[in-house]
Amino acid sequence: MRYYLEFEKPIEELELKIEELKRLSNRKDMDIGSVVKKLEKKAKELRSEIFSNLTPWQKTLLARHPDRPYTLDYIDMLSEDFMELHGDRRFSDDSAIVGGFATVNGVHVMIIGHQKGRGTKERIYRNFGQPQPEGYRKALRLMKLAERFKKPIITLIDTPGAYPGIGAEERGQSEAIATNLMEMSKIKTPIISIVIGEGGSGGALALGVADRIYMLEHSVYSVISPEGCAAILWKKDGELTSDEFSKAADALRLTAKDILGFKIIDGIIPEPLGGAHRNPEAVAKSISEIIMQSIEELGSKSGGKLVDERYKRLRKIGSFEASEG
Repeated sequence: MRYYLEFEKPIEELELKIEELKRLSNRKDMDIGSVVKKLEKKAKELRSEIFSNLTPWQKTLLARHPDRPYTLDYIDMLSEDFMELHGDRRFSDDSAIVGGFATVNGVHVMIIGHQKGRGTKERIYRNFGQPQPEGYRKALRLMKLAERFKKPIITLIDTPGAYPGIGAEERGQSEAIATNLMEMSKIKTPIISIVIGEGGSGGALALGVADRIYMLEHSVYSVISPEGCAAILWKKDGELTSDEFSKAADALRLTAKDILGFKIIDGIIPEPLGGAHRNPEAVAKSISEIIMQSIEELGSKSGGKLVDERYKRLRKIGSFEASEG
């Protein structure tokens, strides 16, 4: 059964009505095809109206949609022979990050990404997509392996953030993230990062130091979640409301359009009307095209040139020009 967000409720009512009429139309004594067509047209127009005017908070909710494709879903659609690799060779295997060699359109690559999990049991197993230090160390181990064999690295980002538990901190959570940032900046093979859902703080950055960075249309990328931001700024005695979350989301400038405006990413990958979960195969195809285009652009560059251009790219983030007056 399809899951609808609060702002999608008007669409839900229409689509449920359409499904009901379609069931009735199977009866030989009823011909209501014209009514169904009118309602389908109305539903499409309503969907277009709603999704062309989404607020940053609504985009955040859409980026977290439980039906939205996750890393393993895209890997299944993108690759022909994914071989998952496990463990950080120090402590354990972190299921919140998955990775391994795969073939995408005939090109051998290393794919690494966050995995949230679907359903309560799997979400607990995947720690809701919040990696611990061993997850980031596993990711770096796989990146180094890809570098050794001169294979491009693809990272799919989708996490609310790194896990903030005591055990994770004791095992060096911040050090693991910082090490990934440093080491990724020096890897001498192409790195392409795509934000497919949530890009949450350092938990996302640890897979996001890349030569090319793209975001899906309804994904978000920010230093803190709107809920976390609202809690810091406005939480006192009472519970926070969605209005405060919305206000925080507006201030964070976390949408793909915002991030492109800041020149942090290279482009936005369009999603079907209603979000990626409405047509995952079409989104996977678009991602595949972006990956192949990026590999073609970067493949002829030497390792030294890749590192040099990556450094210059990172140095430009947050730059500004002073003007008189």
